[in-house]
Amino acid sequence: MNFDWLASPPHVLDEAARVAATARQAQLTKPPGALGELESLTIRLAAMQGTECPEVDPVWITVFAGDHGVAVEGVSAFPQAVTGEMVKNFARGGAAICVAARSLGARLEVIDLGTVTDLSGLTGVAHLTIGSGTANFALEPAMTSEQCARAINAGRQSAERARLAGARLYIGGEMGIGNSTSAAALSCALLGEAPEQLAGPGTGLDQEGVGHKAAVIARALERHGYAQAGGAGGVASGLSVPDGGGGLTDDLQGRKAREALARLGGFEIAALTGAYLACAKMGIPVLIDGFISTAAALAAERICPGTVAWLIFAHVSAEPGHARLLAVLDAKPLLSLGLRLGEGSGAAVAVPLLRMACALHNEMATFAEAGVSERE
Repeated sequence: MNFDWLASPPHVLDEAARVAATARQAQLTKPPGALGELESLTIRLAAMQGTECPEVDPVWITVFAGDHGVAVEGVSAFPQAVTGEMVKNFARGGAAICVAARSLGARLEVIDLGTVTDLSGLTGVAHLTIGSGTANFALEPAMTSEQCARAINAGRQSAERARLAGARLYIGGEMGIGNSTSAAALSCALLGEAPEQLAGPGTGLDQEGVGHKAAVIARALERHGYAQAGGAGGVASGLSVPDGGGGLTDDLQGRKAREALARLGGFEIAALTGAYLACAKMGIPVLIDGFISTAAALAAERICPGTVAWLIFAHVSAEPGHARLLAVLDAKPLLSLGLRLGEGSGAAVAVPLLRMACALHNEMATFAEAGVSERE
């Protein structure tokens, strides 16, 4: 599988468009800065899209689903069968992200990357089965290097479909029982953090359950050779990570991130990582959801520095580790509503805010057009 594309840098932001959008903001009939963060948001979108007047429609949403072998360790409040059951719910249009996509008029695709439940006959879902879920990373690597590569490529292909459809905004969602454990373990490995700092209740664990979850992650980090403090973690031996043909993915940080993704990640987390990388390289703005999506964003930034410039963070979730990841990425989330559902739902909730920001920027009259005196 060819991964030369990983070596290319992110698309260059359009500074001329940023300057033009900034100048337009200064001429709109309002005091300077009166629209607060909405102004900086539209200016940032202008630089991403290369236009003085940005738009967020069409919106493209992809939900990646996959099971996690670590679920057998009792790290979730829900049984593993829920992953497949929720994929069926997606297919019927009954999940929160389905409702949100209809409300937004957004294109929604659901991709089954591999669950313990056989979903091969289910219609309304794309089946790119990599395996029947990942392996239990408390005992062995979650994925082989080939499986991880296939998952990353599934994300890239989703981003390419979004580009071909003319999407101006991409949202990635996820579904997989056990994936908050995987996201926390991956983040611990990348940041050198202790599991107690990043492990949270996920689907609803009590305090004792969170403690058990952190202990499972700690055991996995030790098995795979990752430090729990003071750096980006150690590179465990014995897992061959294919290089990207030179360039950005050959540096130590990028290779560490790719190995950690294979050892501790999930099919859907790797796919999100691939989608974010591809969007950044093609110049498509991405609206990031919660903790699990942000863990994938952290991996993408480590693999290809500069990716984060193309990521807009929709909200800070109720999962305790999310605020830490946002701080590491120097991200300023748009909303704080206590959301922790996943599926891309938190990002979808923020879309109307982006639409309003663009409408205000694009449609407000300037002082000259309105015949209003400017500030002296």
